[in-house]
Amino acid sequence: MTRVLVVDDQFLIRAGLAALLQAAPGIEVVGEAGDGEEAVERAALTAPDVILMDIRMPGISGVVATERILAAAADPPPRILVLTTFDLDEYVYTALRAGASGFLLKDAGPDRLIAAVHAVAGGDTLFAPSVTRRLIEAYAPPRPGVPRPGVPPAGADRAPPAELAALTAREVEVLRLIARGLSNPEIADLLFISEATVKTHLNRTMAKLGLGSRAQAVVLAYETGLVTPRGA
Repeated sequence: MTRVLVVDDQFLIRAGLAALLQAAPGIEVVGEAGDGEEAVERAALTAPDVILMDIRMPGISGVVATERILAAAADPPPRILVLTTFDLDEYVYTALRAGASGFLLKDAGPDRLIAAVHAVAGGDTLFAPSVTRRLIEAYAPPRPGVPRPGVPPAGADRAPPAELAALTAREVEVLRLIARGLSNPEIADLLFISEATVKTHLNRTMAKLGLGSRAQAVVLAYETGLVTPRGA
């Protein structure tokens, strides 16, 4: 069972999300919180696997609550799925940097919500590549002189950014593909390696770079110029 904490300052939205998730197979709602302060307290008491975190709340925002929850969490920490009204909410990028595992629009349908919870619980990120590009375009514009994506094979013929010097060539390659939105099975097929090997490369990459989530790896790949938004 995936244990979920639902955080939203609007009672009807919070209650609706909780009821929907509680009725879904494989999910148990272990608590609800109406603001960031309560979210921190409830997370400590219930030790959820996934937290649906509203980003805009009175008092402590979802970003601050995310930082506090992850800082105090035992290993493994909860996976935090940010809830937002707009896909380019100004807080979303900050939340990803704080350690959130992705974000979900509040107008997502029930099936999408349930699938998102299961995906995040399983260690995946949520947002689609197109959303990732819009997010990075808004908050981390590509650096001047960085080639556009699409040059065969996606920049593999040039040295990786200095910030990624600690990575092996294969780790850089896996990071580049993750940032382009490919799943672990897709990367395994493309590189002719096993899915377990992809996970090993990703885990080593995150350890070397001090990253806490796959979402942070995606953001770093864009920030360093390893990949750039399409059309940039």
